Amino acid sequence: MNYIYDLHRAMMAQNLIIVYQGEFTQETTKSILAMAERNLDSSGEESNIKRKVFNIMVEALQNIVKHSSEANAQAGNLVSQSAIFMIGKQPNQYSIMTGNPIKKSATASLKKNLDDLNQLDKEGLKEMYKEIIKNTQISEKGGAGLGFVDMARKSGEKLEFDFPEMDSEYNFFCLKVNVSREV
Repeated sequence: MNYIYDLHRAMMAQNLIIVYQGEFTQETTKSILAMAERNLDSSGEESNIKRKVFNIMVEALQNIVKHSSEANAQAGNLVSQSAIFMIGKQPNQYSIMTGNPIKKSATASLKKNLDDLNQLDKEGLKEMYKEIIKNTQISEKGGAGLGFVDMARKSGEKLEFDFPEMDSEYNFFCLKVNVSREV
């Protein structure tokens, strides 16, 4: 039973205000967003900060839902239920963190895209966003590739990421997006 206390201590040490691990569907996404919105509203946070955090949460959760449904179809329920979503609140920033399985075969491409994205400044991100809007088509997963660009633009920060190995077929894609609490 000590794991309950250990988990609680770890969450307190990381200043986590919301943690959800499990199956990600449109319904759970709505619930998580509603809970986070109530939490941000009750904290008296500045409206522009709340908007940035909320928009990044939407993008991050949509990313999990899209990729979890793909993993669920390919590998059964265990992989789709191993995704996680967290929000941490520090004195100077919010951190929106996600983790979900990704096929190892897709890892190098995603890493390159994120590295390239992190090389861009504010103007470069704006240009990339416009270019994607102008030249892209909606993918079979329902996205146009704007999610990460949008998160980087709204946060004004570099995206932090890693790909720890889960098993022979999957890595665990960890993403952290920080939003400054300074107006």
